[in-house]
Amino acid sequence: MLRWALIFLIIAIIAGAFGFTGIAAAAAGIAKILFFIFLVVFIVLLLAGLLAGRRTRL
Repeated sequence: MLRWALIFLIIAIIAGAFGFTGIAAAAAGIAKILFFIFLVVFIVLLLAGLLAGRRTRL
């Protein structure tokens, strides 16, 4: 998911450089949404892993 966020960020930068502001704004918005989804999933899985490790040690 982080890979797709970076791809859309690169598309936004290239589109912005060529003056396609509508496409750049849309691609940047998609990249932002994907990045935040990635962060939420990462934190949830990190906490789940920590809790699972704690349960097996008890």
